[in-house]
Amino acid sequence: MDLWLIWLIAAGVLAVAEIFTLTAALGILGAAALVTAGAAALGLPLPAQFLIFTVLAAVSLFFVRPIAARHLFKPQPERFGVDALVGRSAYVVSEVTGLGGRVRIGGEEWTARAYDETLVIPPGATVDVMEINGATALVYPRE
Repeated sequence: MDLWLIWLIAAGVLAVAEIFTLTAALGILGAAALVTAGAAALGLPLPAQFLIFTVLAAVSLFFVRPIAARHLFKPQPERFGVDALVGRSAYVVSEVTGLGGRVRIGGEEWTARAYDETLVIPPGATVDVMEINGATALVYPRE
């Protein structure tokens, strides 16, 4: 079997393995094997092929993978506006039912409804904001 074909098969196997792992490392090694298959097809001797594969793999892993990893694992953007209120605690000002009520979230008073429409939450209770729907907070009592 020709060496270029072996390198091409190795590149294919590494590419398929990359699909299942999503680490970018196996894809980079697959690309290095693909370039090495081209070098083998040109008739370069086996030691030169190993040198090309090693240099390409090392350079790519040390320089390309960190850049790819930075773009893959971006931190979650900061929530602001009403999205920042979801998950916070609130103080019930007037009885909250499935139809209505009032809560205080961080010093502001909001209209509220119970997240579970069968609940009746008395004044003075502490609740968690589950969702904001327009100008109404959907809340659930803390245990």
